[in-house]
Amino acid sequence: MGRVEVEVQGTWGTLCASRWDLLDAHVLCHHLGCGFAVSVPEGGHFGRGTGPVWSDSFHCEGTESSLDQCSVTALGASPCSHETDAAVICSGPPHNASLRLVGGGSRCDGRVEIFQRGTWGRVLDDQWDMEDASVVCRQLRCGEAEAAYTVPRAERGTGPVGLRGVRCAGHEASLSLCNTSLPEATGIMEDVGAVCQGSRQVRLVDGAGRCAGRVEIYYRGQWGTVCDDAWDTADANVVCRQLSCGWAVEAAGSARFGEGSGHIWLDGVNCSGDETALWNCSAEAWGQHDCGHKEDAGVVCSGVCWEPGTGRPGG
Repeated sequence: MGRVEVEVQGTWGTLCASRWDLLDAHVLCHHLGCGFAVSVPEGGHFGRGTGPVWSDSFHCEGTESSLDQCSVTALGASPCSHETDAAVICSGPPHNASLRLVGGGSRCDGRVEIFQRGTWGRVLDDQWDMEDASVVCRQLRCGEAEAAYTVPRAERGTGPVGLRGVRCAGHEASLSLCNTSLPEATGIMEDVGAVCQGSRQVRLVDGAGRCAGRVEIYYRGQWGTVCDDAWDTADANVVCRQLSCGWAVEAAGSARFGEGSGHIWLDGVNCSGDETALWNCSAEAWGQHDCGHKEDAGVVCSGVCWEPGTGRPGG
């Protein structure tokens, strides 16, 4: 845990807290061998740094192996001071019976692996269910379980087996506390996976930059779109704020940024404008809609906006 500092051409400097989020922090923790990001404290939490405050804004998806693999936006002169230096608290290095999810779109979905005796091992089961997945999601601090699944053949692991025949009641604090290798576990053992609520993401695609485009949501391990029925500026504002892209300039409909593919995850979205995430707004149930992709919703955001002299995003 500590203040985030980055070396650029031999000079160490800090990052602005308002341009730093949990996905960026997770990549840093992973790169440093410190597990995953538990939290991103308020700016200046670990004291004032020295030297420059870099103007770069990282846009990590959380699956990169280091920050230099994340997309970066250089935003000119930094409006921040060392009072708002970015910080992170990591979970710490893997210890015996630590878990991770691999091969998904975030640290909160993918194939389950357990760290034992100094190495990561596969988890195999013949009756993997939501109770088992719930324990995994809670242990990883990824919220509630949304899906438990058997990993497709092409995505199976190849390393050693760490656990076999897991039977959880759902209340256990860690997967290693569940019953394993019971005599009745006689079925075909296969790699297992979990999708947790914390894997949900939103993005804007096929527009001019990351702050404009078709709205897509990552849900249950798959990207899908949003229908434009009742889509308005209040809904678009939630997306812009969620992406740290300022406020909504336009709430676009009729596949303005092209037709998406796959699921249409949300329809009839009705935000007040104060929600922290699009999926917290009132809407039809996930995946229920009467739309086609010709009605995919889009957004044009203002981009990152700063309140003069504060170092904080405006709006």
